[in-house]
Amino acid sequence: MTPTPPARRVLLAAPRGYCAGVDRAVIAVEKALEQYGAPIYVRHEIVHNKYVVRTLEKKGAIFVEQTDEVPPGAIVMFSAHGVAPAVHEEARRGRLATIDATCPLVTKVHKEAVRYANEDFDILLIGHEGHEEVIGTSGEAPDHIQLVDGPGDVAKVEVRDPSKVVWLSQTTLSVDETMETVDALKDKFPQLVSPPSDDICYATQNRQLAVKQMGADADLVIVVGSRNSSNSKRLVEVAKLAGAKEAYLVDFAEEIDESWLEGGVSTVGVTSGASVPEVLVEGVLEWLAQRGFEDVEIVKAAEESITFSLPKELRRDLRAEAAALTEQ
Repeated sequence: MTPTPPARRVLLAAPRGYCAGVDRAVIAVEKALEQYGAPIYVRHEIVHNKYVVRTLEKKGAIFVEQTDEVPPGAIVMFSAHGVAPAVHEEARRGRLATIDATCPLVTKVHKEAVRYANEDFDILLIGHEGHEEVIGTSGEAPDHIQLVDGPGDVAKVEVRDPSKVVWLSQTTLSVDETMETVDALKDKFPQLVSPPSDDICYATQNRQLAVKQMGADADLVIVVGSRNSSNSKRLVEVAKLAGAKEAYLVDFAEEIDESWLEGGVSTVGVTSGASVPEVLVEGVLEWLAQRGFEDVEIVKAAEESITFSLPKELRRDLRAEAAALTEQ
């Protein structure tokens, strides 16, 4: 007799997708367009997701890399990743009305950096060089902060006073990756101070926890997210470390390679990064269902109920403010 092939199923991570900070930032752009009309300029991608950026562009958002690309008298929004104080000054000099959509959890790290710098600590910022969040945080206290890009960077770290050293972190890193770096730093600086609360954001932790729970049972894990999304890329790494035989990152369902399902794949894990709208996950589930993966089982790691209020600038008449700035 021909052996019966194993039943095909999908393990769907919960929570997944939009976190409170991303939801706030995307809604802020949409509200600004509704209230003030197009164009609304956004410095850098509001969040790291191709679909979201393209959708907002169609509604009238214009994404720029530098503040000086925005014409005087316009409205510019700062992305969820945060910016350095120098960028706020650039906007003031450029006579721009601003909306700050920085995630409140990133703002918390900025405030910690300022506080420890005022107390004359050396601040070791764990994160990836060139990431927008790292650039923004470093700009809060450039004379006190040095970047530590993983455990391999620890050997070259030098501080003025080993008794006055604190670590902070990019919020979107892998928890395990961060703590490996922290442990190496503590070996070198036994008096290293930890921040008052973990800087890895709740959403990053919860999404990684769900992937850890599904990883060992999955032949394949598909992470929906863009390649410039740090937290999405981390989910691929976490899936592999958790025992998934393969894990891939895709922006859209059509990027899935049919060959990934070969070799007896019967269980596929699906999740998405914190800047991914659910419609993209639904597209992946539909693609899998068309290939026999119709049985969907939820893998729930945590409940999320956090919400953030919209930027306070949306309660003002920014068009009038912007016009007044050009008359100064």
